[in-house]
Amino acid sequence: MTHSHQHHDHSHEHSHGHMHAPPQSFNLAFAIAVSLNLAFTIFQIIFAFLANSMSLMADAIHNFGDVFGLVLAWGASWLLTLPSRKRYSYGFKKTTVLAAITNALILVSTTILIAYESINKFIHPAEVNAPIVIIVALIGIVINGGTALLFMKGAHHDLNIKGAFLHLIGDALISIGVVMGGILILYTHRLWLDPLVGLGIVIMILWGTWGLLRDSVSLILDAVPRHINQQGIQAYLQSLPNVQAVHDLHIWGLSTKEVALTAHLIMPEGQLTDADHQRINAVLKEKFKIDHATIQVEMGSEDFSCHRSEIC
Repeated sequence: MTHSHQHHDHSHEHSHGHMHAPPQSFNLAFAIAVSLNLAFTIFQIIFAFLANSMSLMADAIHNFGDVFGLVLAWGASWLLTLPSRKRYSYGFKKTTVLAAITNALILVSTTILIAYESINKFIHPAEVNAPIVIIVALIGIVINGGTALLFMKGAHHDLNIKGAFLHLIGDALISIGVVMGGILILYTHRLWLDPLVGLGIVIMILWGTWGLLRDSVSLILDAVPRHINQQGIQAYLQSLPNVQAVHDLHIWGLSTKEVALTAHLIMPEGQLTDADHQRINAVLKEKFKIDHATIQVEMGSEDFSCHRSEIC
């Protein structure tokens, strides 16, 4: 039985979990973060040229990618609040997953340009204005770190908001590295330190982006979200009174913060009442973080056996 069949089969044997709070709005946080970081990125690019600094330019390019990512995340966060429509019965929640994977791909792509330019500067060192690098990067620490705090609360339970938070906190950490590189150049006059910091930025971006890319790819493939206890859910459903077997259990992310579940319960000796359905939905929501549950009950007779039992 495919997902689409399960979603549209709304008979009395099904239970639907619709107990989910309205999504928290991060509109103001996104507006502040995008405005401040876009203005700072332009400022940073100008002074990177003036200072002839590869580390500052690499940081600026990364910041620009993150501003673009923030805009995508903002748009997806807004789409998450839109109501469902006839053809889009789940609304536009999946766009948050698309934004998360796009953000991750932007960061990975950015590292290619940073690495190329850094290696080029490593081979052909050029004079760098270290004081400009230090001052501009210090401003970056304040702006990136301050705007990251706006998303800290939502980063724990929403991959989309987590992506925005990781971008900004990562930028703050990278700016610290740029400051340290600028100070070393100022006192040692070793110009190769500037592109070396640029290459260090590449490693930090890849390290910080891998988890986001892995999780967003999993969500887009409808894998069980990492924070969901699949074995625990299977055991819970199996332990319900009169349940002989659990077949066709599917768990997937509707968005970066909402999870859906469908399952067939084989109950030869009984059915589920409305109260049973409500209790099961409550447990799945509170204990296992399942927002939308659809449960199909079957008698499991030989003439009408669950045809998915052998493969699920």
